[in-house]
Amino acid sequence: MDLWTKYLAFQKLLVSMQRFPDGTYAVRESSAYELVPGWLRFEVTVNQGAVFGIGQGQRLLFLVVSAAAVAFLVYLFASSKPRQWFYQIVLGMLLAGVLGNVYDRLLFGYVRDMIHALPGWPNPLVRFFPNWRYVFPWIFNVADSLLCVGVGLMLAYTLLSPAQRERESASADDDRRAAESAAH
Repeated sequence: MDLWTKYLAFQKLLVSMQRFPDGTYAVRESSAYELVPGWLRFEVTVNQGAVFGIGQGQRLLFLVVSAAAVAFLVYLFASSKPRQWFYQIVLGMLLAGVLGNVYDRLLFGYVRDMIHALPGWPNPLVRFFPNWRYVFPWIFNVADSLLCVGVGLMLAYTLLSPAQRERESASADDDRRAAESAAH
């Protein structure tokens, strides 16, 4: 879904791009498509950094960190129990998000972004943040969404799973005691 939406957005909305002598890129001109006016707009941009544009131009670092993340996520998935379906779905979301952006970094040298949430909401703190025209100035993609939602769900799972493990352990202890009682 991530690669398909990036392809479609850049195919339909990109007018021109520029490559600078230092190897960086910028969208010079693009069209925009208002899906829900004031709430959701599609417009293309490129990001040579990480989330929220942090670390511009650190492509090699992000590729190394992404490779480590992929290895770690595969390890977590392989070591999870089959009954942990929610956990496995979250790991799949995280893996899909990482791989979607790694694909872009490897092929293009930047990440393609196109989803702009709340574009019609002007920034009320513009005097403190003059470069932010909007309340949410970032443009993102499906992979970014999978990563953000996946991290949030992973935190929730981590916070809630100790209680679940305690309930499962207590239930297993009760089952064991019942089996021992029936045996005697």
